[in-house]
Amino acid sequence: MIPTYQELMTPVLKKAANGEVKLSKVVDEVSSDLNLTEEELTEMLPSRKQTVIANRIGWAKTYLSKAGLIEVTKRGYFKITKLGEDALSSGQEINNKYLQQFDDFNAFQGQTSADTEVDTALPKEDEHVTPDEALRAAYQKINDSLSTDLLNRVRTVTPQFFENLLVELLVEMGYGGSEDGAAHALGKTGDNGVDGVINQDPLGVDQIYIQAKRYASGNNIGAGDIRDFFGALNLKKASKGIFITTSDFTPSAIQTAKDLGTRIVLINGKELSKLMLRYNVGCRDIETLHLKRVDEDFFDN
Repeated sequence: MIPTYQELMTPVLKKAANGEVKLSKVVDEVSSDLNLTEEELTEMLPSRKQTVIANRIGWAKTYLSKAGLIEVTKRGYFKITKLGEDALSSGQEINNKYLQQFDDFNAFQGQTSADTEVDTALPKEDEHVTPDEALRAAYQKINDSLSTDLLNRVRTVTPQFFENLLVELLVEMGYGGSEDGAAHALGKTGDNGVDGVINQDPLGVDQIYIQAKRYASGNNIGAGDIRDFFGALNLKKASKGIFITTSDFTPSAIQTAKDLGTRIVLINGKELSKLMLRYNVGCRDIETLHLKRVDEDFFDN
């Protein structure tokens, strides 16, 4: 298991005990010392821009720096301070609790040693995750809740509204060319077991056939529905189909779709709401948070 950023504070500080060190080298050495598995070493943040272990070591270094236990000497380098040497000599576990004895660290956390009042209305910070991880976890929690709300709303709309919603979603995903073209295609409902057809090219040479079911939760699509759709696709001599439902698919329906020769993509209610979130259909941005960092190139130049 990858250690938390607090568990990495002591290993990071020890690497600086003998003088100036380079952060990237510390990441490599600490990772090696921990005997992490290949999977743990390569596990990425959701942004795919940094490994989890490098991110946590980076935050351990940041917290040590804010408390005054290390000093940043130049871009990507740092060294231990007298406070850091004292911390290692004490033999105490170095974590947030230990760092709270330093005023600079308390100021960094938005509090002072004299300010002991706790706002019980605010959730307590999880001390085992980095601010990056806490932010992403909160973002995911908000989106999960919104996804559920979206799906519940979709299940209550009229059939015509549901059709228009799918048209807009498919157009945003790059199918159908335009809403007018897609609308005409989806408007031909009940055509031998097919609810609509989407053109993948302007001439309609390559087409995807659609089956859509606006069902309540628990009213799941069975294998028979998939076979019926497969039969309809055969009548159209179609090679691709998308089956969309606001409920879910039974295990036998999923297996049937895999076994059939024609490629049939299944989109259940959960996946539908995720796609709506991703392509901003039925939802909109209300706030944008910009995460920034020091522009080292600016100062180097």
